[in-house]
Amino acid sequence: MIHNEDNKDELGDNHIASGAQTPLRADAFDKTDDEKIASIKKDVENILLTLGMDLTDDSLKGTPNRVAKMFVKEIFGGLNPAKKPGSSTFENHYKYGEMLVEKNITVYSTCEHHLLPIVGRAHVAYISNGTVVGLSKMNRIVDYFAKRPQVQERLTMQIVQELKKVLGTEDVACVIDAKHLCVNSRGIRDIESSTVTSEFGGKFKEESARREFLDYIKLDTQF
Repeated sequence: MIHNEDNKDELGDNHIASGAQTPLRADAFDKTDDEKIASIKKDVENILLTLGMDLTDDSLKGTPNRVAKMFVKEIFGGLNPAKKPGSSTFENHYKYGEMLVEKNITVYSTCEHHLLPIVGRAHVAYISNGTVVGLSKMNRIVDYFAKRPQVQERLTMQIVQELKKVLGTEDVACVIDAKHLCVNSRGIRDIESSTVTSEFGGKFKEESARREFLDYIKLDTQF
């Protein structure tokens, strides 16, 4: 099938994902971080020069290096498996068998179609089958998978799949509500709209558990 540039733009706006796995080449980690930064720096320089920017200006001359370091070390750091959070768990000694919900986890990600920010909140829940995980680990898992070029559907699935592996249970759920600047700041420029995605596993596929989870994340808790 032949796709012209208009087709590619349309696919991007529709946020079509290719699957639950982040699409990486086999040689994705052949280069060191420093080698990647050096290469990206040249590419950013070329982009800015092509746009007509004067890179001798004090405000701009450090931008290529800043952007390259940010890409590799920060906003796309979740591509590196070495930065994946450890999967240490604990035995549920206190026999807590009800739902545990960690809500309003901050999400900062990047849309893989336009490389613009995705900003929102993730709400994650699980029901222990004898194993628990530290609360901060749930935040770290969200942050790790968010720090890569993403589509929100894939991010939601990856969070649930990782927690299933860590906890050894299917009873995991995630809902993400986020704004996409590829919609809010360009194209249709609808600053009010947000995107909601969900993934429910195990008992959360049942209406009662799913409803309990959704009721929890609607709580207007203030501190």
